[in-house]
Amino acid sequence: MHRFHPARPSRRVLMARLAAALAAPVLPAAGRAQSGLRPTPAQTEGPFYPVSLGEDTDADLLAHGARRYAQGQPCRVHGTLTDTRGAPLAGATVEIWQCDGQGRYHHPGDGGRADPAFQGFGRVTTGADGGWSFLTIRPVPYPSRTPHIHFKVRDAAGRSLLTTQLYVEGEPANARDGLWRRLSQADREALTRPFVAGPEGLSCDFPIVVEV
Repeated sequence: MHRFHPARPSRRVLMARLAAALAAPVLPAAGRAQSGLRPTPAQTEGPFYPVSLGEDTDADLLAHGARRYAQGQPCRVHGTLTDTRGAPLAGATVEIWQCDGQGRYHHPGDGGRADPAFQGFGRVTTGADGGWSFLTIRPVPYPSRTPHIHFKVRDAAGRSLLTTQLYVEGEPANARDGLWRRLSQADREALTRPFVAGPEGLSCDFPIVVEV
């Protein structure tokens, strides 16, 4: 009794199958987001994170207690906080801190000479859509640094997710800043954003993406 043995494919058929397999699109692994977002690059906290907080820690850095800050260019800095799948992170904390219009921080390491009318630090909780917003000034340069705003992000449980810095697109001093120069091109594009004049004044949209 003879068993049936299927004919082996020819070398030509095997090569055709291999070519077809190589040309086929690579599909994402199961469970992986097909349009995953790149996390916002981390940067150093720097030396001037507040040692103690002032009278206010809200989203308006131009009002410190009863005082009002009238120097610099007022600016609305805003954005959304999402994970790498694009899902908004509600209930997270976004903090910013920066120098006043004369380049001074509210920090003893900077001589304690910052204008008391400038809050210098703000903290908000993200909304259901992951949105956050601050009223502040367009950042200014000071010796050795290009204009920038520091950011720190924590989840609802207080776990640190990101520390980074926001830069001004088109700012000539960027090219002379040591921290900015060390960024890759992709990281520069993520952290360097346009400050745009509009009907309600200057604004900057800074989307933040974190891994959770």
